[in-house]
Amino acid sequence: MKKNLIYFISLLFIFSMHSQNLEDAIRYSDGETQGTARFKAMAGAFGALGADISGISINPAGAAIFNTSHGVLSASTKNNTKDVSYGNGMANSASNDIDLHQIGAAFVFKNYKKNSPWKKFVLSLFYERLQDFNSRFSVQGNTNNSIGSYFLQNANGLRLGNIRLLPGESVSQAYSDIGSTYGYQNQQGFLGFEGGILEPLDIDDDENTEYTSNIAPGNFFQEFDYLSLGNNGKFSVNMAFQYNEKIHLGLNLNSHFIDFEKNTYLFEENTNTGSLINEVNFENKLYTNGEGFSLQLGTIIKLSDELRFGFSYASPTWLTLREESTQYLSTVNDIDSQSYVVNPSVINIFPDYNLKTPGKITGSLAYIFGKSGLISFDYSRKNYANTSFDFGSSQMNSNMNNAINENFTVSNTYRIGTELRQKNFSFRGGYKLIESPYKNKDIYGDLSGVSFGLGYNFGNSRLDLSYLNTQRKLSQSLFNQGDLGSTTIDSNISDITLSLSINL
Repeated sequence: MKKNLIYFISLLFIFSMHSQNLEDAIRYSDGETQGTARFKAMAGAFGALGADISGISINPAGAAIFNTSHGVLSASTKNNTKDVSYGNGMANSASNDIDLHQIGAAFVFKNYKKNSPWKKFVLSLFYERLQDFNSRFSVQGNTNNSIGSYFLQNANGLRLGNIRLLPGESVSQAYSDIGSTYGYQNQQGFLGFEGGILEPLDIDDDENTEYTSNIAPGNFFQEFDYLSLGNNGKFSVNMAFQYNEKIHLGLNLNSHFIDFEKNTYLFEENTNTGSLINEVNFENKLYTNGEGFSLQLGTIIKLSDELRFGFSYASPTWLTLREESTQYLSTVNDIDSQSYVVNPSVINIFPDYNLKTPGKITGSLAYIFGKSGLISFDYSRKNYANTSFDFGSSQMNSNMNNAINENFTVSNTYRIGTELRQKNFSFRGGYKLIESPYKNKDIYGDLSGVSFGLGYNFGNSRLDLSYLNTQRKLSQSLFNQGDLGSTTIDSNISDITLSLSINL
C-alpha cells in the first residue's frame, strides 16, 4: 500500500476533519492506574496508605512504607457491555479481554546508622496499564441525516480542479497528490466527487467552488460499526525515603506510551425520490502511536499511630503523537445501475504533534485500626481545560485550544476504601466517583464504580482477588463534519483481577 505524507498545509484542516479533536484529548488524558487486586478492591484510595506497588502511582511516597522488598504481578479479565442507540435503533454489544496489566517490584534499603534521621531508601520499578482502548459495537437505525452532508461540508469552497482526477491519473495517484499538495479536506472532497455524491454547479469549470449532493433528502437507513484496539501505559522508576518515624517522601519518573487503532464503517441506504446515489459504504482506519514523560511528587505523614495524611502532585504528561489513516468509499446508483468504487490504497502519514495532558493533585487521609483493618479516603482535582495541543501552527493551536477551554472543566475524583482483617484473611470494599471532564455531561458523563475483594496472606506471599464494576454514559460522534449526529452509549465494565505478591 502506498504511503502518502500529508504536509504542513493540511494541519489547518486536520483538527476539525479527522483526527485531532476533543475526543482524542480526553482519550489520551483520561487514563488511570488499573492496579493490583488490593488496589482495585479499595477503589484506588491509597494516597495515604502506601505499601502497594499500584498505590505508588497515586503517591510516590507510598513506597517508603514497605518494610521489606516486594514484588507483585497482576492479571485481569474485563467484560465490557454497551447499550448503544442511534436514530431510532438500539443495539447491545459485549466484549471480553484477558490481560497481564501490572507488574512491579520495590527494593528496600534500610539505614542502620542509629543517629541518622534517614531511616530508609526504596527503589521501585513497575509497569501499569492506564487505559484499555479495546471497544467494539455495531448499531443501525433510521435518521433524516445523510453521509452526503459530510462530503458536502468538506467540498464547498474548494476548486473542482483540486478534487478531481486529472487525465491519465489513477485514483491512488490523485488521492496521494491531492493530500500532499492541498491536504486532508481536499481528499474528502475528492472521495465525494469521484464517488458520485457531489454535484458541481458547473462540472466543466475547474474554478467551480459550489456543490450540491446527489443524495436527496428524506429517510436514511444507516449501519455504523466501530472497533478500537490498543493501550495507554506507563513504565515508572520510583525513589522514596523515610525521614524519622513520621515523614515519607517520594518521586516517580514516568515513561508513557500510546498505541491506538480505530476502524469505522458506515453503510447508508435510501429510496428517496430524486436521489441519484442510493447506497454508500464508507470505511476509515486510524492508527496513532506515541510516547511521553511525566513525574510525580508526594509525601505521607503519620499524624499519629492511627492517622496518616498524604499529598501528591502529578505533573502534566507531555506526549508526542503520530497518526496514519486509510479510507475507502463505494456508492451505488440504483436508477442507472451504476456503481462507483474509490479505493486509493494509500496510507496518509500526518506530521507529528504534541499533546500536554493536565496535571493532578491528590489529598488523602487514612485511619489504621491496628492490625484489624483500615479506612482510607482520596480526593483528586484535575483541570482538563489545561489540556493543550501543539501542531506547529499558531492558528491551529489557537482554534483547538479555544475549543478545549470552551468545553472542558475541572474533574474531581472521590475514592473511599476499607479493609478488614481476620487472621490471614482480608476483606475489602470501595467506591469511586470520577466527574466528567466536560462542562456538558451529556457528552461524557460521570464514572461511578463499586468494588469488592478478598486476600489471603501466606506469610511470605499474598494472593488477592478483586471485582470492580464501573458505569458511564457518553455520546460519540460518527464524524466530525456533517450532520450525522452521535451514538449514545451506556457502558458497563466488570473487571476481575488476581494478584500475586511476594516478599523478596
